[in-house]
Amino acid sequence: MAEPFRLQTILDLSQNRMDEAARAFAALLASEQDQARKLTLLEDYRTEYQGQFMAAARDGLTPGQWTNYRAFLARIDDAIRQQEYQVAQSRDRAQAGQREWLDTRTRVKAFETLSDRHQANIVRREARAEQRVADDRPCRQMNDD
Repeated sequence: MAEPFRLQTILDLSQNRMDEAARAFAALLASEQDQARKLTLLEDYRTEYQGQFMAAARDGLTPGQWTNYRAFLARIDDAIRQQEYQVAQSRDRAQAGQREWLDTRTRVKAFETLSDRHQANIVRREARAEQRVADDRPCRQMNDD
């Protein structure tokens, strides 16, 4: 009977960790994309509002309207800066998640290599044992005759 791979439990745990890291990485990527979409929406809204402001300015604005437009544009700019920060933070988390996944994948690959070598050794030993049996048959048949 073939001896079991002694590190199989560690290989299984490593594979589970790799799967968890892959799921976490996927969630982090989705979050990064969501944050980037929100930033794009804010930037688009600012462009649209800036256009409305320019059109209204051409038609003439009261000082109060001018102040309101500028104040609202400043708030949009603040929101954009905050969202840019969120995008950067999300990108950093996604990159860290990718590194974690790559590290766990590397460990799994190392254990899989050891497992493959173990299996190859077993196959080689079994082949040699079968060859010995096959080599002994003719000798036994000659001795039986």
